[in-house]
Amino acid sequence: MSYSHSSVSQQLKVLESEVGVSLLEPDGRRVRLTPEADILVQHVESILEQLDQADADLAGAAGEIAGTFRIATFQTVIVALMPNLLTILRDNHPRLNLELVQADPGPALSRLQVGEFDLVFAELFAGQPPARSTAVKQTVLHRDTMRLAVPPAGLPLSDAQRVEDLADAVWVMEPAGSPAREWADRICGAAGFMPKVRFESPDMVVHERLVRGGHAVGFLPDLLWVETLPTVGLHTLPDGGYKDIIGSVRAGTSHHPAVTAAMDALHTASTQAADTIAARLAARL
Repeated sequence: MSYSHSSVSQQLKVLESEVGVSLLEPDGRRVRLTPEADILVQHVESILEQLDQADADLAGAAGEIAGTFRIATFQTVIVALMPNLLTILRDNHPRLNLELVQADPGPALSRLQVGEFDLVFAELFAGQPPARSTAVKQTVLHRDTMRLAVPPAGLPLSDAQRVEDLADAVWVMEPAGSPAREWADRICGAAGFMPKVRFESPDMVVHERLVRGGHAVGFLPDLLWVETLPTVGLHTLPDGGYKDIIGSVRAGTSHHPAVTAAMDALHTASTQAADTIAARLAARL
């Protein structure tokens, strides 16, 4: 959050002096919250939620949706859904000033809770538990199908149709430690092997180019085909071959008019994208 250790320590000492109790205690080489600090956190979350609710009520009473609305999301959604969403909001709510940032979901959720963002889009792969926080409300907004992607006809491995057929293949995947990589490793593990990953990138366009060139196989999301026809071989995965697009807002802002407008626009953009993707896949599969 761009604070130095010394400034955080100084502010904690001031807070401890104000409340009259210790807020941190040693935990090995680190520290942890004391029971009194846990109590304080619960009250602070409640107070912040009430302030957000007050702001939402005032915005609702104003009638017209206006002000600045900050969205953070990841690459695939920026390319596939955000242009349409921004157009819908611009046309329907011209006084709503939109700001869009591409950001990793983890840090973005932390910035959401301190008010730097108003809406954060993240992805949750099948079998992964959602983040739990009373301070954040999460909603599944779109289910994006994941497919096995192999090189186009005429290149090696183009005939492969199952994950099991690719135990000896070279793979492109997202970086180790990411939720996407954990999911992909699990899919390959269920097929009886650990993938030989020679290429790593968080960019799905890079994945598609490597598969299209015959350099690797991988897993690609359907949202990649909103703007273009698939140029690689695509095959359905077994159960669990999907990821959910999750929208996260602060609990107190869930009924804010700007949040409601953004969610409605996202539903419209998702429906239109799904229709486009279905038509493109029907022409390709």
